[in-house]
Amino acid sequence: MSDDKSLKQAVLDELQWEPSVNAAHIGVAAKGGVVTLMGHVESYSEKSAAEKAARRVNDVKAVAEEIEVRLPFNVKHGDEEIATAAVSRLKWDATVPGGAVKAKVEKGWVTLTGEVDWHYQQEAAMSDVRGLWGVTGVSNEITIKAKPNTSAIRDSIMVALDRSWFDPATINVTAQGGKVKLTGKVNSWYERDEAGSTAWAAPGTTSVENDIFVS
Repeated sequence: MSDDKSLKQAVLDELQWEPSVNAAHIGVAAKGGVVTLMGHVESYSEKSAAEKAARRVNDVKAVAEEIEVRLPFNVKHGDEEIATAAVSRLKWDATVPGGAVKAKVEKGWVTLTGEVDWHYQQEAAMSDVRGLWGVTGVSNEITIKAKPNTSAIRDSIMVALDRSWFDPATINVTAQGGKVKLTGKVNSWYERDEAGSTAWAAPGTTSVENDIFVS
């Protein structure tokens, strides 16, 4: 386990390494494996990239994200313009079912609603609007349609985790209807995210509560 000073420096180095992030205005604090990101960036996509970069670092157990999005002075997109761009982007994305997702914009903050069949479609819609100029934040309230047969979800996830090199003894999966809960312990935030992605890929999963602990 690295100490707080070493972990802080490792996160700063990772932010410098990430080409989509301008780390000049981002500060980092670390305490007991919990990393806090502070400062400001020019876009919401850059903010998301900074968080992902921090989570890639070994020994990071959690990330508190306090970065502010400050748009450049030459970016003057109103809510109506952002909403129009969001609708167009969603319409041209073949992975998002036509007309399934709606976007509402208030002071640059986009709220996505609707219902889709799969989690990857939910994520695709989020990705579509995250990179638009003028967006300061995104709330993803898209739901996933429940499937009639959800009884085999737990078994499907356990098989998939084993197939993906996870030790089944370290992760516990419970499922009630389409709601899945993951508990247990892994060695890195990357492994935690991979386990969550595996659970989301199971047919019938409508939500995932990822309570896996990073040791």
